[in-house]
Amino acid sequence: MTSLTFRNASMFDSTTGELLTGMSVRIEDETITAVVQGDLPDNGGASIALDGLTLLPGLIDAHVHVTAIVADFFKLSLMTQSLIAAHTETVLEAMLRRGYTTVRDAGGADSGLVQAIEQGHIVGPRLLIAGQAITQTGGHGDPRPPHFSHGGCICCGSAGLLGYVADGVPEVRRAVREQIRNGAHHIKVMAGGGISTPNDPLDGLQFSTEELGAIVEEADAARTYVMAHAYSPEAISRAVRAGVRSIEHGNLLDEQTAELMARYGVYLVPTLATYAALAERGSALGWAPAMLEKCAQVKDRGLEAIRIAQAAGVKIALGSDLLGDMHDLQCDELVLRQQVMSPAQVLRSATHVNAELIGASGRLGVIAEGACADLLVMDGDPLRDLRAFQHERNLRMVLKAGKPVVDRLTRAPA
Repeated sequence: MTSLTFRNASMFDSTTGELLTGMSVRIEDETITAVVQGDLPDNGGASIALDGLTLLPGLIDAHVHVTAIVADFFKLSLMTQSLIAAHTETVLEAMLRRGYTTVRDAGGADSGLVQAIEQGHIVGPRLLIAGQAITQTGGHGDPRPPHFSHGGCICCGSAGLLGYVADGVPEVRRAVREQIRNGAHHIKVMAGGGISTPNDPLDGLQFSTEELGAIVEEADAARTYVMAHAYSPEAISRAVRAGVRSIEHGNLLDEQTAELMARYGVYLVPTLATYAALAERGSALGWAPAMLEKCAQVKDRGLEAIRIAQAAGVKIALGSDLLGDMHDLQCDELVLRQQVMSPAQVLRSATHVNAELIGASGRLGVIAEGACADLLVMDGDPLRDLRAFQHERNLRMVLKAGKPVVDRLTRAPA
C-alpha cells in the first residue's frame, strides 16, 4: 500500500465553499483515508508540506466533446475513427493536466476510449460518455448537409459520430437502447435548435412530448438519466416535464422556466466558454453567417441565464462544450463565470454540484474520507481569482486516483 500525507494545507471544502487552513489529508492507494484540521501522526509513508499552497478536489467538466477535434461536424463525420482517436488522446491528456480529473462527454466518445483510459493506454480524465446524441431528422446533431439523403453511404455523412438520427417513439426507444448497449453512462437528447447547424432555429422545438417521454423512460429503465440540449424556454420546459436530469446551455432561460427547473430539481449546465471562443474564431473556421448570428444571440444571454437560475434556486453545474483547437480554452469557463458568481460558487459547480449531477456525490468532487484521491495543488488562493487556472504553471500537482499526473512540487521535509 502506498501512502501520501499532505500537511499544513489550505483546503477548499467543496461542500461548504470555504477555504480551511492548517489541514492534513492522507491518501492510501486511490482513496482519501483521513482529513483533519491539524496534523496526522507519521505512518512511515511519504509526506509533503503544502505551506502557502491550496489543496482542491479534482475538477469535473460536465459538458465536453472530446472527439470533436474539428469544429465542423460534417467534416468530422468523414474522418476515420483511428485519426479521431489519435487526436482525442492529445485532447484528453491536456484536460487532465489542466486539473479536470473527470469529464462527461455530451456526444461522440465511445466505450473504447473509456476502456483505453481505464487500462492505461491513454492518459486522461475519468470519462463518462453519452455515445451518440439522439437527434431528429434535420435536428441539431444531424451532420448531413442540405439535399443529402438518409442513405447509408459515407458521402451522405452517415458516418457521423456525434448524432444518432431517430424519428418516432419506436425509433427513439431503439436509439436509447443502442447507446446503452454500446456502453453509454447517460443519454443525450437534442430537444431544440443549436448554433452549429444553420437551419434549425434556436427557438425551434425538436422531438414530440411523446418522443421525449419515451427517451427518458428508456433511460430510467437502464438506471441512468438524460441530458437535454435546449436554449428556449419552451424547449427547456418540455424537456423538464419529460423528466430530464439536466439542461445543457439554456441561454434563453426566463424566470418562469427557471422556477419550473427548480421545482423539478433539474440542473442547469451553462457553457459560456464555447460562445466566447466561437465569437472570436467562428469566421476563420468558415462558419455560416446564420450560425454566427445564432452564436451572438446566445453569447449575450448566457450570464443573464445564470443570474435567473441562481435567483430561482436552480443547481448550476459547469461545462465548457469546446470544439477543435478551442479545447485549450477550457479554463475560461471558470473565469467567465466570475462575472455573476463568486469564485467559491464556480468551484463548487465544478466539483460538488457536478459530482451530484453525475451521481458521484461523496466519491468525486470532494476532499473527504472515502473519496477518490483526485486532488489539485495550486499556488496561492484561487478563490480570490480563478484566472490562476488559466496559467498551468500555477497548478503544482494533479493527482488522479492517487497517482500524480503533474508534479511540480519541490520536495522538502514535512
